Amino acid sequence: MKGTVFVLSGPAGSGKSTVRQRLMDKGLNFHYSVSDTTRKPREGEVNGVDYTFITKKQFEEGIKNGVYYEHANYTGEYYGTPVSQLLPYIESGVNVILEIEVDGAMQVKAKDKNAVLVMLLPPSYRVLEERLRGRGTESEEKILRRLNRAKDEIRLFDRYDYFLLNEDGKIDECVKQLQMIAETQQYKTKNNPDFPSKFLGI
Repeated sequence: MKGTVFVLSGPAGSGKSTVRQRLMDKGLNFHYSVSDTTRKPREGEVNGVDYTFITKKQFEEGIKNGVYYEHANYTGEYYGTPVSQLLPYIESGVNVILEIEVDGAMQVKAKDKNAVLVMLLPPSYRVLEERLRGRGTESEEKILRRLNRAKDEIRLFDRYDYFLLNEDGKIDECVKQLQMIAETQQYKTKNNPDFPSKFLGI
């Protein structure tokens, strides 16, 4: 049985990285696909662990050479999932979680009808703005660009299979809900086409 692709996306400030890491810490059958990006590392981020940080020239060469399963340009920077971080794991039965932008999520959905898309959101747009400003790491111009981008992202809400609210102080509850979504997929009939023949011993 092949693994399932789980896409986790949402606006900057929704807490994607923290939720994803908490899920990975539970030791489930997941591989985290490390994306390539052209943006600069944030404090505490490790190259090859959080992202693989490359130049725009390297990324654009990768696009031409078919390196990426999906890629997107977000607020002027490239992000993409290398094929090597996805397909070998899926083929061997390992689930893969992608922490990617909505444009990339739509590309994944178009290629894999069994992919599970989860949109992570803060409880309100106001809270999102507070989180972005609370970081204290970005210019006013970049904050406004991220906030405007969030409006575009929420317009794709109905293209996702699930949504989760990451409320302040309740991240463990959010992670538990994501784990339940992941565990439910293994019992879907469409994900187990060989079960009837195995059950009947034929």
